[in-house]
Amino acid sequence: MPNPILVVKDLTKKYGDNIIFHDINMTVNEGDTDVIIGPSGTGKSTLLRCINLLTKANSGQIWLDGEEITAPGYDEDEVRQHVGMVFQNFLLFNHLTALDNVKIGLSKVKKLKDDQAEAKAMQELDRVGLADRAHHYPGQLSGGQQQRVAIARALAMDPRIMLFDEPTSALDPELIGEVLEVMRKLALDGMTMLVVTHEMGFAREVSDRIIFLEKGSIVEEGPPEVLFYTPKFERTREFLWKITELYGKKESDS
Repeated sequence: MPNPILVVKDLTKKYGDNIIFHDINMTVNEGDTDVIIGPSGTGKSTLLRCINLLTKANSGQIWLDGEEITAPGYDEDEVRQHVGMVFQNFLLFNHLTALDNVKIGLSKVKKLKDDQAEAKAMQELDRVGLADRAHHYPGQLSGGQQQRVAIARALAMDPRIMLFDEPTSALDPELIGEVLEVMRKLALDGMTMLVVTHEMGFAREVSDRIIFLEKGSIVEEGPPEVLFYTPKFERTREFLWKITELYGKKESDS
């Protein structure tokens, strides 16, 4: 029987009269990889930020492991220990080595002793294939390596769910594969993930469910084999055809 890790109910976010998304309902089960797709500007990134409580929704509720994290007075910092997030632009500390970037949360938030934090950080760097770059600074790493350090930093907190906000969008085409490979391995290892991406190959191969978001609402959702080959709505078919053609052409031109 599926074990819900994340439940979102009737979530709405707006800025003034501008509705970013409205009445979003979704459940992410333990061990699943769910992928959110949709046109730019339709609220995908804002939705992730609301789930991680970096942005406050106007209405609706979010539950993590059965606890309502949107309830008044709930500890936001506590939530972020259990909801890892990887952003588009790495957000590493340039004056810290890869190892220290991963260690910092373990030391300051989890209060681990230095040797414990270092051992855990090295374990996570090894997990993303960067143990040999532990003492390099971000400026000495490629974009793909920096993003893998960011993934290791989030994993080090032992989150219940990982949120990925277009993690390859800032990378050169030849570096995208190394980040997606790490994410594939995480999926195979049973990490619960909610991913916003334009990488349709990843969505088709790795996801348990695809959620098509447009104009602030969920148009259609289902297993990749359904949305890619027999979607209910013509708009879903049209979007997937266009984005697959677009990104396929980019890859062939690079």
